[in-house]
Amino acid sequence: MDTVGQRKTFLRDHGGESCIKSGPEKWIPQSCKTCDHVEDSTHRLQIEPLTSTVQGVTMFRHRTPKGSYECTVSGLRWLCERDVILKYHFRNWEPYSQLLKDMQYTQGGPLLDITMELGELEEVHLPHFVCLGTNPSLRNEMKILHVEEHGVSFGKVHEVTRFHAKILHPKFSSASVVLKYIACWNVDVHCDVILYLAVKRSTVISRLYLLLRNSSQKEAVQEREKGQLSQGYSEFLLSSPNGSLKLNNWFALKNPLSTSVNPEKIQLLPADTTPSCCKMIMGNTGVDIEMELIGDDERIAWRDMLRTDEYITETHSTSAVLGAGGPTESSLTGSAEQQLRSVRTEFVKRVSGPVLNELLDVLLQHTVINQEEMESVKVIAERTEKARDIIDMMLRKGNESCSRMINLLGELDQCLCSLLQINSVGVPT
Repeated sequence: MDTVGQRKTFLRDHGGESCIKSGPEKWIPQSCKTCDHVEDSTHRLQIEPLTSTVQGVTMFRHRTPKGSYECTVSGLRWLCERDVILKYHFRNWEPYSQLLKDMQYTQGGPLLDITMELGELEEVHLPHFVCLGTNPSLRNEMKILHVEEHGVSFGKVHEVTRFHAKILHPKFSSASVVLKYIACWNVDVHCDVILYLAVKRSTVISRLYLLLRNSSQKEAVQEREKGQLSQGYSEFLLSSPNGSLKLNNWFALKNPLSTSVNPEKIQLLPADTTPSCCKMIMGNTGVDIEMELIGDDERIAWRDMLRTDEYITETHSTSAVLGAGGPTESSLTGSAEQQLRSVRTEFVKRVSGPVLNELLDVLLQHTVINQEEMESVKVIAERTEKARDIIDMMLRKGNESCSRMINLLGELDQCLCSLLQINSVGVPT
């Protein structure tokens, strides 16, 4: 068996604390034409973490054998020579923002609180958002911030690569990449684009955010938009700009079919600031949404298109109806486990709180889960986190449990199953 196969077997046999990403369609590597000539760290096996919620904080956990890995959620990379268990969560930068400014430093990446439950790491590679393509000397401005019980300290970076800063034999606390404040005003950075969109009375209402990749800004945006998700809005992570952008520069949002864009320009703000957004309104919901960001130099900094079938949910709800005769031919096919894995994001986004609670009760009643498993999920207050825990639990249990969940979900919320286009494969309930 090859090394990847051995690691997949290990993860499966040890409770599935991490999930191997099976193909590029589920994991999009970071890219940037500006720095494609800059050395990157060696290839890593991408793995998805096991998630849980503790006192409202989302925790991520990995168990891995010897090898090199990259977390698909945070971009965190590590190298271990033996079995390890590590967990981490994103930490709020706000308590340290003023301290960093006083010491002439600013954020260079997310603040990660990392704990080793088993073993130790030979290397850890912390993600950063600085593009080294036009100014390689920025490597010299980077330090590692360690937040400890009695204060903060700065450590040396062993090596800075294209998207990461490497530390050897790390002793963990909360840690992040920071860089000298004076160096960052006009620095080139890697960015992401997020769109929140809803269709209301034949009108498309959306908000577009331009934010720093591998920063705390994504969590800030998700916190700001949390209330809107229950009002019919959906989150879309759009393609990233092909190259780096200048921090603090302004970009005009263009859409040829929009009736309103307010404000017309968006600024790429520093990492310690919640990103601003442009609100865009379209009167026609039956067309693809074409978007561009134009810099002050009139060059196209970013371009993407959101297709109609990606944002018009009504087209999905009529494509697969579960009636007395079963699902239509347009429903998803494949094993129950494959179906659940493919609709995981939409399930988390759309399932209601009451349905989740009823689903837990019937899963227990049909012995798909036990009492302890049910109680561990029921105490989670956040609906989306509860949904993630339930579907991930079924995926860890295997195909039969996934099929039973689909059957039971169909009895509780037939419309949701139709929307997700899932159907069971014959396991009786």
